[in-house]
Amino acid sequence: MSRLLQRCAGFTLAAVILGAAALAGADESMPAAQPAPSPETGSAAQPPQGATAAPAPAAPAVPNANAAPSGGADAALYRVVDGDHVDANTMKGWRTWRAMACERCHGPNQEGLVGPSLVQDLKTQTKDEFTKCVLEGRVDKGMPNFGEVKTVVDNIDNLYAFLKGRSDGAIPTGHLKDIE
Repeated sequence: MSRLLQRCAGFTLAAVILGAAALAGADESMPAAQPAPSPETGSAAQPPQGATAAPAPAAPAVPNANAAPSGGADAALYRVVDGDHVDANTMKGWRTWRAMACERCHGPNQEGLVGPSLVQDLKTQTKDEFTKCVLEGRVDKGMPNFGEVKTVVDNIDNLYAFLKGRSDGAIPTGHLKDIE
């Protein structure tokens, strides 16, 4: 385990150095991502006991190409247009993901390798839980501490927005493009 952490720590330093160039071109004039919903529930409201809820309408196979995703407060986190074009902050989150080489543990599509699937985890994990895990780490489980990495600290909201969009199914796998 310590050998894995040593390799991750060495790689993380290299990723920070190389990742700075990837983020240098990001548009810094955009406002920060909107805060996530309160962590009180973590899921949709449940019907009263004994009541039957109407079935939820089926989600479209492809997100609405010209609108923010549905989902209440999460809709303000990211914006997707024409399938693979995202807002500037979500793009910064994607670039942070790539600069830190998170795919080495969580997979190129965020569906897990030696680390857990973030597509699944962010369906129930709150923004505060996500932030704590990334910035403080979970060394006992192999997750390094990124709280001292300026790129991650400066883009934690953007990283969450990108990963939440992936978890919601609104952001596709592969390369993303800026909304023009």
